[in-house]
Amino acid sequence: MSNRCRIKSKFDFLKERNQSALVVFLTAGDPNIQISEKIIRGLPKAGADIIEIGMPFSDPMADGPVIQRSYNRALKNGNYISKTLELVRSFRKQDDTTPIILMGYYNPIYQIGLKKFFSDAYDAGVDGLLVVDLPPEEDKDILKYSKGKKKINIIKLTTPTTDKQRIINIAKSASGFIYYVSIAGITGSKINNFKNIEKTYKRLKKNTNLPFVIGFGINTPNKAKSLAKYADGIVVGSALIKEIEKSINYRNVINNVLGLVRKYSNAIKKARIT
Repeated sequence: MSNRCRIKSKFDFLKERNQSALVVFLTAGDPNIQISEKIIRGLPKAGADIIEIGMPFSDPMADGPVIQRSYNRALKNGNYISKTLELVRSFRKQDDTTPIILMGYYNPIYQIGLKKFFSDAYDAGVDGLLVVDLPPEEDKDILKYSKGKKKINIIKLTTPTTDKQRIINIAKSASGFIYYVSIAGITGSKINNFKNIEKTYKRLKKNTNLPFVIGFGINTPNKAKSLAKYADGIVVGSALIKEIEKSINYRNVINNVLGLVRKYSNAIKKARIT
């Protein structure tokens, strides 16, 4: 399947069923390359609709301690961008339909070179990119890679403090989906105001046809189910990485993580978008 349509096809499929997507975030190479690869391969069968893979970085300022520790474990194992792309290539040998998003920071991408990074990522089977520390005013250099022959969707972030006009501007240049950071804080923090999320969802839907995906702070299946009513997708990350940490010295780490993914998937699929 063409990289250009995996994300859209997935959201279109779920929209017909009035369901939200489960977007699963995991760090590439955590707790090691072998286990990471097996977990990622098992995600679609466990109920993940879209896979978001974190590219380990030594200074992840937007991430909380749980994800920071996962980056440190991966970096100690020598997992850099090249190995992250190897994980994607390996996954694509068995699955050519599940969308894959890379999440990371601009510095490592810039060091590789934008042209090489985007070409290698596209060839590996990547569908989208989220650069968390690159504001819309400074992302012109990467936006051109959301067009043309080797197209990769550029996912954009909005937050509870993003005003209406800025949301409109972000929606114009984004592709794939809009990622709504549900809290004014780091990953793993708690969500306190569901009403604001509902208002933002309705406001965004008036200004863009792009799917609206909520991330940060979704740490229980029940919370995922509640939020799924106001979103086209729900991102779960820190809760799964905590499960990796709890199971890190045990043989059942893969089953534990995939079992938790199933719980989130079952909860989300019971909700209906309003």
